Order: sequence, then structure tokens, then C-alpha cells
Amino acid sequence: MNVSARHIPRIASLGLLCGSILVLPACSDNEPDPTDHVGANPMLPEPIQYLVPPMHVASVIGWKQEERPTVAKGLQIQAFAKGLKHPRSLYTLPNGDVLVVESVAPPGAVIKRPKDLVMGWIESMATSGGGTEGSNRITLLRDTNGDGVPDVQEVFLDHLNSPFGVALVGNDLYVANTDAIVRYPYTSGDTKITAPGTVLTPLPGGPIDHHWTKSLVASRDGSLLYVGIGSNSNITENGIQAEKDRAAIWEVDRATGRYRVFASGLRNPNGLSWEPQSGTLWAVVNERDEFGPNLVPDYMTSVKDGAFYGWPYSYYGQHVDPRVMPQRPDLVAKAIPPDYALSSHVAPLGLAFYTGTNLPDLYRNGAFVGEHGSWNRKSFNGYKVVFVPFKDGHPDGKPQDVVTGFLDKDNKAHGRPVGVAVDKSGALLIADDVGNTVWRVTSASQ
Repeated sequence: MNVSARHIPRIASLGLLCGSILVLPACSDNEPDPTDHVGANPMLPEPIQYLVPPMHVASVIGWKQEERPTVAKGLQIQAFAKGLKHPRSLYTLPNGDVLVVESVAPPGAVIKRPKDLVMGWIESMATSGGGTEGSNRITLLRDTNGDGVPDVQEVFLDHLNSPFGVALVGNDLYVANTDAIVRYPYTSGDTKITAPGTVLTPLPGGPIDHHWTKSLVASRDGSLLYVGIGSNSNITENGIQAEKDRAAIWEVDRATGRYRVFASGLRNPNGLSWEPQSGTLWAVVNERDEFGPNLVPDYMTSVKDGAFYGWPYSYYGQHVDPRVMPQRPDLVAKAIPPDYALSSHVAPLGLAFYTGTNLPDLYRNGAFVGEHGSWNRKSFNGYKVVFVPFKDGHPDGKPQDVVTGFLDKDNKAHGRPVGVAVDKSGALLIADDVGNTVWRVTSASQ
């Protein structure tokens, strides 16, 4: 959504003025500790409803030459690539090349309400620092000698439409643009694709396209693709007709392009990944807003075929959202709770299970999650990469901070983590869309 500069002072006053009765609940000094709202059985406080959503957005300062995020004990971090154009997701090819998907949101719908102004400013903040020209492309990084410095950095695919997900099956490379899955021919070692793409299947896009990122993963045998389709609103305020086949994960037949809804009621599913022990599909999900600083927790969950996860009618199982009209008790009765809460408004967008050997043993067989960070609570939440330990295919313990320091001491944003991936050596890669950097995390013993 594009917002002119003349709206910004008005938006800021709407969202940040703690004296206003409209946002008073968010300005309380007694905001609960968000760490109470993680794990398999999170505490769920009473809802708080707002006429105008509270807003607290971190201003962007970027990274100076020698600055970098902070990592947990036993790790080290360096920039793998700088000067990118809003890197959002990452994909490691079998030969070790890394694809960096650089993208910005598509043009939004006509501004109708004060909330639309607020959200438009938030989106403009998220893409500040570096402009948007030259984005909506995929850049290839090749580190030939494994020293953590790419020898090749080439624009691999250009002129895409707000791309996000990537999946390679054989010699077919699939890119999930915001409005379609497109197939391109690929040969190992290619540094550029110039052939025109072929649309496999259209995806729900504009004109609203509230949640535009489309995560993508191929099935183990390569016959199917799974794609995450976010909702077109917070809680259907754009009308239920705008939500057709959204808030869902689709299963797409790779041979024909036909699709079916694999799972639904997932407000904004991203980070689609296969858990290595069980072979089960997992996703991270951004839950609904404007219900209080610690409601509703964003989460990660295994995704069951045919399951309904509640959105918009209920949250975290069968907790009814009274704001949604008309109510659907029949669907609420079918809603199942997710597996694991990540805390509220952390905005998880990246998920990567770790099976490598580069990092210390404590990171084996768990999941890294990129938390883009909150915009609607007084105390910031997220803005980091966490590790969730797993045992026997299920989360086992509290999230552990792995990469922090994206906010400075004054809560200004050097960067914001989005997608995460593991390179061929077993290092962790992090796409930082505000810092325009891909970070590489390795064992400190290297």
C-alpha cells in the first residue's frame, strides 16, 4: 500500500499518542511479559478491542560498516552479501548456490479507513532504507571456495511480481510470485535464467492482496507443491468474499497445476518446511491483530491434511473471536489448536529445520525461526532469530535466542530478519530485509 508523505504525521499521532482513549490499553505500563505466551500451552489473556489499532514501529537506521547482529555463545556471524534490495527469502540449490529472493509488496488497494493509513505507513517503514527500485528479482550467490565470501553475485531472475517462495524439482525451478506459481527451466550451474516462465497455476493476488508473500515447498517425491496463501484482512473486514481460498495452504499438482485446499484457517502461513524425522509439513503462522499486546500468539505448527485452524472465527483452537460476524459455531467446533506458540506479534516469516553439522550440537534436529518483529505493542517483540528444540518430531522446550541485536539500545532498527535457510556447509543464512543484507552464522570454532 502506498501512502503519501502528507499522511505520515496524522498516522503517527493516531498510533503513538498515549493520551488518546482509543489506544489507552496499549500505553499501559503493565504490559505482560511476552515470554509467558510461548510453548505448547501458552497463557491466553483476555482480549482487548480497539477503535484504532495501537502502533509502535521501530524507525530504521540500518547497519554501519562494521556493525552486525549479536549471536549466542558458540556462534559467529558475518555478512554473506550486502547492498541487496529487500531480501525476503532464501533457497539453497543442490550445488551450493544460494538464491536470494528480493521483493517488495505489490501496490495496495484504495485507502478507505484510518487503519489502512496506519498499515500503509507500517509497510512504508518496512521498505525504507534503500528504496524499492531494482527489487522483485532473485540474486544468485556462489561461494566457490567455502570461505563465506561469494565469488559470484549475479541477478538470476528479474522483473518478477513480488516473489517469495522458491522450489526446485529436477530441472524445473518454481517461483511463487504473489499472483502465480511460475516454472522456469534450470540447469545446475546456471547463473542466470533468461527463458520466459510458464504459469503453473494462478494464486490469489490483487487488488487488495493484504498478505502477499507466498511460501513454497515441494513434496519429497516432487509430484506436488505446497503454497501458503495469507488472508486478505485481519478478521474479514474486507468482506468474506475477499477471502476465497485464502488463509490456507494449497496442494498443487505439479503435472497439471490443479490445486486443492490442503489446510485452512491459517491467517498467514509462511516458512513451509518438512520436519526431517516425521516427514510432516510444518509452517509458521502470523495470527490476528488488534486484540491486545499478548493476543493472539503467532505460532508454528504441523499441518494436517483437511484440518481447520480457526481463522477468522476462533483462535488457538476454539477460542471464539467475537468481532467476526456472522459467527460460525459449526466451524469453530472443528478448529484444532496449533502445536507451539511463538509469542504474540513476533511476525514469524522464516522456518528452517537443522540437520547439518556446522553449528554446535545443541542446534541439531530443531528449527530456526526468523521473527520479523512487532508493530502493535508498546514493548517490541520479535526482531530476532530463535531456535526451537525438537524431540521425536515435536517441539521440546522454550525458544532460544540465537541472533539478536537487530534493534539498538534506543529501539531503532538496524535490520529485521525474514527468511532463514541452511547452506550446503551447514551454516545458517538469514535474510535481513531492512538491513539489505544476508547474514551467515557459523560455529565460533571455525
